[in-house]
Amino acid sequence: MLQYQIDRIEHQVEEDRSQSGVFLIGPLERGQATTLGNALRRVLMGGLEGSAVTAIRIAGVNHEYATVPGVREDVLDILLNCKELSVNSRSSELEIGRLVVAGPAEVTAKDLQFSSQVEVVDDNRPIATVADGYSLELEVHVERGVGYRPVDRHSEDTSAIDLLQIDAVFMPVIRVNFTIDETAVAEGGSARERLRMEVVTDGSISPDDALAQSANYLIELFQPLATVTLVEEPGIEPEPSAEAQIPLEELNLSVRAYNCLKRAQVNSVSDLMGFSYEDLLEIKNFGSKSADEVIEALERIGISIPQSRTSA
Repeated sequence: MLQYQIDRIEHQVEEDRSQSGVFLIGPLERGQATTLGNALRRVLMGGLEGSAVTAIRIAGVNHEYATVPGVREDVLDILLNCKELSVNSRSSELEIGRLVVAGPAEVTAKDLQFSSQVEVVDDNRPIATVADGYSLELEVHVERGVGYRPVDRHSEDTSAIDLLQIDAVFMPVIRVNFTIDETAVAEGGSARERLRMEVVTDGSISPDDALAQSANYLIELFQPLATVTLVEEPGIEPEPSAEAQIPLEELNLSVRAYNCLKRAQVNSVSDLMGFSYEDLLEIKNFGSKSADEVIEALERIGISIPQSRTSA
């Protein structure tokens, strides 16, 4: 397998603190660029853990179609503005941020007071506009998760009627694009591929870290397959046929043959099927005449036994 290298050729931080990075990965064998690009893109877009606003509480408001006195934006606008906040929580527990702002004021994300576990990525993100003589009291809930979590209104907690739930987008990666360039290796000029991947994040994680986390996710996903050991299940013994379960008495053998077999612990046809003709002759007081009698009795019910042990 070819040893390839990864180069980051671009890195930009936008005004809203979102970040973009462009990576070159190669040289790769033909087809490997598509395999890497598709696998990494799927994990980057849906498999990384991130943080998001999941609910808000506004003083004096108990449903999302209300208006707040003295606030230019209605509650739906405030919900959408909070949903677009980029946050990075280092805690696995629910974190709550609060603000109390008196007007006139332009309320932005920097007015939110969180614990040291939460970082607001874009402080300048607008939330609401408060007029003179009015105030806005707001509570924002932040959680960590993976992917997209819609609001389940059927299981909404009626005891917290003033807590307005938000469809949470936990995905820290906004966009991933990749292209494949065909290149050449000096030795023999054989064709190779190079993967060019662009990763754009919301600023809560750098493109470098996002790419590294995606690669580690895939390694953990495939690792069990690399050490898999297949254990063959023990074969299931077939159930004995109906003929094999016939008791010895029903073969109608002579008294001599019957008694000799009984002393040899032979009680049914299935026991006899483990014998050869030679084995029968070795039974005490069991001659060739008795052995032939047993062979004939077994053939009447469609069962035959081998002549010798080696042919069994």
